[in-house]
Parts: sequence; C-alpha cells; structure tokens
Amino acid sequence: MITAKKYRPQLANLLQLCEVNYLLIIRLLADKMAVGECRAFAVAEYTHYQIRINEVTRYTSLITIEQQSSDSPNQATSQRISPLLKPTMVIRLYHDARMAEVISNQAIKHVKPRYDYPNAQMHHPDEKQQISQFLKEWLQLCLTHGRVQQPFLNNDAN
Repeated sequence: MITAKKYRPQLANLLQLCEVNYLLIIRLLADKMAVGECRAFAVAEYTHYQIRINEVTRYTSLITIEQQSSDSPNQATSQRISPLLKPTMVIRLYHDARMAEVISNQAIKHVKPRYDYPNAQMHHPDEKQQISQFLKEWLQLCLTHGRVQQPFLNNDAN
C-alpha cells in the first residue's frame, strides 16, 4: 500500500512571494496609504483592477484588490459577466517586514497556510502559495499593461 506524503509548505518560497508582492503593491500605490483611497488600472477595454486601502495602522495596512469588468455597450444582458468571475482578494501589508499576506480570497474568509487533502471545500494543500502566486501575476499585469484609470480618491472627502 502506497501512502501519500503529507504536504509541507515551502516556507522560504511563500515568504519570497510575500516580499515580491509587497514591493509590487507599493509600486502600484506609489506609496500613498490613506484609508479610502483607491487606484484603478485598466488592462483591457472592459477589464480593470482596483486597489482600495481599507485600514492603515502604524505597522500594517489592509487593502482589497479586485478585478472589475464593465459591460460592453454592445453586450446583451444575458452575456454580462457573473460576479463569480470578478475575483477579489484582501491583503495585509506588513510594513516592518516588507511583506504582503493574502488574508482572504473570494469565498475563502481566512486562507490557511496548508489544507489537509481531500477536504470538504476541495482546497489544494498549497492553496495559500497558489493564491499568492496568482496575486503576483495580477500585480505584474497591472504594472506592465495597466493604465492608471483614475487618480487616488478619498471617499471620506465627500
């Protein structure tokens, strides 16, 4: 009988991803960090990513990044994009450690470092690593192909 090895997170790889993601986020935000500010990057005609600053403390910040799609004027109502296909992540920035940790992703309220497999939600054992890699790809897309769609806005100023 062959038994599967228990998954062990590759901590060094995950920490490196968190460091890279932190630097990419800081570049995208241009070091502006006030609650309520947001920035949007258009990467295609009807697709953009928005980064919103939710919380700022002395050593950490909490941000949300989400993919948003505006409907084409020619698109029929039945062809509009489902909210399920508009991914959202909540990220905690640790300024003293210069790291960005994905806190939640879509329906996962708290992303764990590892999951037993199989599990009821069918998360991969390395779900946190995969989500962090996906965030890195989003951020790189915004940096390389994104056009700033709007300046920083502070919703509290209204």
